[in-house]
Amino acid sequence: MKETISVIGRAYLRWALTDGVGPLTFSRLLIQLGDAEQALGASAQTLKTVKGIGTEKANAIGRSRDAADIELEIETAAEHRVRIICRADEEYPEGLRRIPDAPIVLYVKGELRATDAVALAIVGSRRCTIYGSEQARRFGELLAGAGFTVVSGLARGIDAFAHHGAVECGGRSIAVMGSGLTEIYPPENQSLAEKLLEHGAWLGELPMKVAVRAENFPGRNRIIAGLTLGTLVVEAAQRSGALITARLASEYNREVFAIPGRVQDPMSLGVNALIRDGAAKLVMDLEDILNELGEVGRTMKAGVAAGGQSEPRAPATGPSAPLSAAERRVYDVIGYDEVLQDAVIRAAELPPGEVLAALTALELKGLIRRLPGSLVARRGHA
Repeated sequence: MKETISVIGRAYLRWALTDGVGPLTFSRLLIQLGDAEQALGASAQTLKTVKGIGTEKANAIGRSRDAADIELEIETAAEHRVRIICRADEEYPEGLRRIPDAPIVLYVKGELRATDAVALAIVGSRRCTIYGSEQARRFGELLAGAGFTVVSGLARGIDAFAHHGAVECGGRSIAVMGSGLTEIYPPENQSLAEKLLEHGAWLGELPMKVAVRAENFPGRNRIIAGLTLGTLVVEAAQRSGALITARLASEYNREVFAIPGRVQDPMSLGVNALIRDGAAKLVMDLEDILNELGEVGRTMKAGVAAGGQSEPRAPATGPSAPLSAAERRVYDVIGYDEVLQDAVIRAAELPPGEVLAALTALELKGLIRRLPGSLVARRGHA
């Protein structure tokens, strides 16, 4: 097993355990004070100059920050074979790194892979219908079979059926928890959760022993939306957490898909409204999703047509393989020598989201490779 936490991760964890410091406040601290370790040494007088932190809050943050017992948290994580990764760690998912309220740290049990960047979320009602359960399992299997990592929240209903569909066909799936990782909720999904560890991971941002609370789930939903290229809503009533995930996915400039339900079914009112209002694209089969994902979708579709899961593969045709305009531009600024991904984003002079999508497509085509330390390079030799 990898180390429980990195050296820089310890500074991030201390901030994550500090009362009054959430992801947005932490980001402001980094911008104004340099980095997580430097910020730990800041006085209350300095802290109160950060946007959103006044005198009273600065004093409270100072007391909580200095008292944070990170060693006990790290020991608890190690006992449960959980790793704690921070935004500065190379393993931290790139999709999350690009959202404005990225978790300060992530607790991870299981394995994260670079290919998990090609992920779709499936969300919906806990009290789903038979039709909903069938569609969640069906699309979990279809997406995993095409090479996507299926992300959901391990809740009763749609979440659980989506995870089942993914792992039962041998695909990958990630469960994002709304509590600490010391126990599984709901308890009847314990067996499913164990299967996920063979085919993916559990993720969360909350300290190890935090119990399940309703107020934690909106935060969990933003992680689901941020991890993925898009979110598929299977069933949702008018007031549903799945609709929160869909809204966040849209705010993060990710795709939103929806499977239509019966017009008068209460469990379909929310999802049908998404389609009616143009907030989600109507989906009936896998191709409807692939068609909306640009070059990534076309690459995954080619893998399906070949009769197997799409995986990054060595290029058969080298740099002359068909590329979109964005992919060609990104490929042209990447050499055979390793280069920082952020340098590629700057050099390409395209929106960051477009560059990240192009990098994913180029990796799937086997034209580039991602390396530790957020580095990328062309495959082959100069």
